[in-house]
Amino acid sequence: MNYKIVADSSCDLNEELKQRLNISLVPFKIDIDNKKFIDNEEINMVELIDAMKSSPNPIRTSCPSPGDFVMEYKNADNIFAITISGKLSGTYNSAVLAKDMAKEEEPDKFIHVFDSKSASVGETLIAMKIQELIEKKLNNFEIVEKVEKYINGMKTYFVLENLDNLIKNGRISKTKGLIANVLNLKPIMGEDGEGNIKLVENVRGTKKAFKRLVEIIGETGEKFEEKILAISHVNAFEKAEELKKEIQKRYNFKDIILVKTAGLSSAYANDGGIILVF
Repeated sequence: MNYKIVADSSCDLNEELKQRLNISLVPFKIDIDNKKFIDNEEINMVELIDAMKSSPNPIRTSCPSPGDFVMEYKNADNIFAITISGKLSGTYNSAVLAKDMAKEEEPDKFIHVFDSKSASVGETLIAMKIQELIEKKLNNFEIVEKVEKYINGMKTYFVLENLDNLIKNGRISKTKGLIANVLNLKPIMGEDGEGNIKLVENVRGTKKAFKRLVEIIGETGEKFEEKILAISHVNAFEKAEELKKEIQKRYNFKDIILVKTAGLSSAYANDGGIILVF
């Protein structure tokens, strides 16, 4: 049987993962004032980040349509799709509707859509888990069961260097954003187990925020030797590399992977942001 993994473009990959995974990405669209970006391999990230910094207006993102997913559901008998958290976007609904449309034409095709309850490298780790289980020759229903269990056990955290995008998009008030900037507060954000974003802690200063994030890994995780940890960064390689080294000193993860964010994840986390999932 032939298999294919499909994800939206929140799934951040490096070149090694692009080669290793049999995965196709369905792009988001990002609008900043009169500038329009398609979140694919041709996106100009320097231009996107500059546009985010210079605009006083909210960033507008458009999730892939059902038709976009239907196109990627072709050319394989067994499809596993992964989307950004359904609490953050309508992408999951688009992918499920596309499943129904595709199966009308090909009733015997197997398609399962996973809500990652995460974003960015959360989707990446799920894709890696699916690929691992396919290579172990598990059947489709065993893969679904094990991947859903894996998703429910994932932990997602991110540290924001810049709150401007959250303020512009109304996720935090201008007053709270001003106070945070004046006090040099760096929020450690996470997910609530259902895919919603929540504030974990406010920490004063970037160095203290990353130190605290490393501590939180130990407080909320277990059996690290069985897990892969993934870090994605928005134009912040040195910070991400230093974070990776600190985690390696303290925990014995099976592997730690490091990737750059593409367009959508950059729009959420903003310049200097770090996303961590395990």
